[in-house]
Amino acid sequence: MPNRKTPELVCPAGTPAALRAAVDAGADSIYCGFQDETNARNFPGLNFTPEELAAGIGYAHARGARVLVAINTFSRAGAAGTWHGAVDTAAALGADAVILADIGLLDYAATRHPELRRHLSVQAAAANADAIRFYSEAFGVKRVVLPRVLTVSEIAAINREISCETEVFVFGGLCVMAEGRCSLSSYATGKSPNMNGVCSPASHVHYREEGGELVSRLGEFTMDRVPKHHPAPYPTLCKGCFTAGAYRGHVFEDPVSLDAATLIPQLLAAGVSAFKIEGRQRSRSYIRDVVTSFRRAVDAHASGLPIPAGTLQRLSEGQTTTAGAYRKTWR
Repeated sequence: MPNRKTPELVCPAGTPAALRAAVDAGADSIYCGFQDETNARNFPGLNFTPEELAAGIGYAHARGARVLVAINTFSRAGAAGTWHGAVDTAAALGADAVILADIGLLDYAATRHPELRRHLSVQAAAANADAIRFYSEAFGVKRVVLPRVLTVSEIAAINREISCETEVFVFGGLCVMAEGRCSLSSYATGKSPNMNGVCSPASHVHYREEGGELVSRLGEFTMDRVPKHHPAPYPTLCKGCFTAGAYRGHVFEDPVSLDAATLIPQLLAAGVSAFKIEGRQRSRSYIRDVVTSFRRAVDAHASGLPIPAGTLQRLSEGQTTTAGAYRKTWR
């Protein structure tokens, strides 16, 4: 069989234990963040202190894996020093790359740490060749994480016009908004995913029983009602169940997870360099199972074998999966 291109498998870690689990399960790269608002998964109990990150980088490097540090929120006016410090720390600890979205921060990293590889976060929402070329030429970005709104053919068209690498999501929670452009959570809770790093923060989530139903609320807004003892989805605005006239349902998209394992051949043919798994807020057992599954899928394709499909449905939101925008099956 001819050699097939093997993509980089980029896997999440919200804790040191999850980082080790991802590395042991076969991740090529791990992405993680600091315990502050500089990363877009700023939840209590998650993320890394500098000391933990240093140990994690050592663990990964000793086993041939890389560590990418997500500093992918937008800095607040007058507080850029916090974000600058995160870049400085990542560089000093030997991170293999930083994942950035803020233009000012990209400029800072390119100027102060030119040797530090720079990736463009999905939070920048660069969805066309012109935008990507700007980041590549102005800030030396080597890879762009594409937003989850593009078809496979659109990704191929972009890759034909750019010189940097592209990375796409292949599994996990599926945000139905253009990344970096979500104002709904900020409207409901005062906390912005793009600046504070928290979408639908747990401190604003409430459940109560009402008329035989379990009601889930985010701030002052009711997101869903399900029969008592039925599974209740986590209340996010973009996946809430709403009533409009005679219609009741999920306006944007049902609460499901992305699973693009069967699209590995098409994504590689479209020129994608790296496959990304979402889930820094997930447990280490989840990370282990998902990374193991995708390691097998990627290696099977590289060996010319069939790709096993549907093996992760039990770990998917609502136990249901979708190919998302890759096949334009969203409503």
